[in-house]
Amino acid sequence: MIDGRAFLATRVNHGNFVTAYTLDELERRISDARFILPICSLGTAPQRLSELGPLVLPPLYHEALTDELKGRIVERIGQCFPYCDGLRKRTQWQGTLEVVELPRAAPPSCPPPRVFAFSVDTAVEEHGPHLPLATDTIQSYAVLDRLADKFDGFVVGPPVDYGMLTWGLAFGLSIDLTAPLTTQYVTGFVNAVMDWLKPESIYVVDVHGSLIHRQAVHAGVKAGHCRRHGFRWLYDPLMPFVAGRDDFHAGGVETAMIEHIGPDLVDVRWWPARVEELAAEQMPVPLAVELSQDLPKFIEHVESRPLNGIVGNIRNYFDVDATLMLERMLAVAQDDVQQLLRARKEVP
Repeated sequence: MIDGRAFLATRVNHGNFVTAYTLDELERRISDARFILPICSLGTAPQRLSELGPLVLPPLYHEALTDELKGRIVERIGQCFPYCDGLRKRTQWQGTLEVVELPRAAPPSCPPPRVFAFSVDTAVEEHGPHLPLATDTIQSYAVLDRLADKFDGFVVGPPVDYGMLTWGLAFGLSIDLTAPLTTQYVTGFVNAVMDWLKPESIYVVDVHGSLIHRQAVHAGVKAGHCRRHGFRWLYDPLMPFVAGRDDFHAGGVETAMIEHIGPDLVDVRWWPARVEELAAEQMPVPLAVELSQDLPKFIEHVESRPLNGIVGNIRNYFDVDATLMLERMLAVAQDDVQQLLRARKEVP
């Protein structure tokens, strides 16, 4: 099994994976671009995928899909990306989205992991002009990476990079899989992992803030064939910094976290020199919550104003401590894993 950390960007606006790019940088590149949506096996190397073209979306996995589910997911991605139905930019875009199916691979020969871990985040989700699309996944894997150093037999698998979202659709360069498709795909992925690696337990995390997304992911994990499993929304211990300060998406908290994880993951053309410009074009959280009930109205609002995709408070960056926030995320995740391992010992 490929180490899931190999899929992650280490530098913003660099490489062939779409998820490493910011909203603004992608928009400069895609007027007539050819995007690739790969469908591959769980063991396919990221390098093989990156060779498919200069703009590659995260993969879907053969082993997690039925023919019907594959058709529905591919159709849904096409409805959302690069601009969703209803956006003016959708009618102006002259590029293509091509599905490329790679050969299936055989499962690897390796000892079963004690814990197999992965994230289910929305890796194709705009995070403003200064952060990469995969901002959520990058944060989840920063925690998983540290857990792998703490626990023997803890294997970090590839991420599930599609889920349910709302806010990003109005700005573009975002993919909403819908809650039902997210649940079905997560169940298929869990079952595929069980067939391939036969792990003793599965641990799933996410950073993406949507309650509906979290419920869909949790339902998918529970419906799978893994008897011992855990699920954690890693931002749960960060709510005083997030909800308490109306800073949910691409604002100060996420900017601080991404900068802490890897300074090269933040676009220096925007941050920190243009913080006031970023703040002037951010959207208040209460307004985004209100508009999210009506996507056409949300789109109309975004298209009629100079908004940059931040939903929150970018100045909150100066009031938070990224080291402390990461420690809080790691603490709850470490407790979860210890519980999974204790449950393993208690089984006769």
